[in-house]
Amino acid sequence: MAFRPQTTLLCWFSLLLALCLQVMPLPDVWLIWRPQWLGLMLVYWCIVSPQSVGVFHGFLFGLALDVLQGAPLGHNALVLSLTAFMGVLLYQRIRAYSLLQQALLVIVVLGIAQLLDQWLRSLFGAGPVSLSFLLSAVIGGALWPWLYTLLQMLRRRVAA
Repeated sequence: MAFRPQTTLLCWFSLLLALCLQVMPLPDVWLIWRPQWLGLMLVYWCIVSPQSVGVFHGFLFGLALDVLQGAPLGHNALVLSLTAFMGVLLYQRIRAYSLLQQALLVIVVLGIAQLLDQWLRSLFGAGPVSLSFLLSAVIGGALWPWLYTLLQMLRRRVAA
């Protein structure tokens, strides 16, 4: 099932908005509270339409995030590709769950992506690692029911 042009536009707009929110400057103290906006949007679109949005989109937006953040090229591309892969892999199961169960699974998916991110950072010589980086996955899971409901409403309105 292919996207309609309006839905494709909504998909790209939401992913670009998530990219902007991901690179928005914040004070250092608040950075651990920032949810992984791009990961959340990728998981949503991989669940809703795994035929149209997948690992390639995760890789593409990951490369854009690498360029915008000045990270080693491929770092975020690998993390977001893994996130999109898990979204596509689990999309049938996630669709069958309630919003609360979906939120818990989203926490797991984003947490695994954050673990990979921290592991790659430690390979590149980043500072000491603590478990506070998992807070963004928990916040992303807490935002999931509202984000999912909002995007479903927008998608239905655009499709009508």
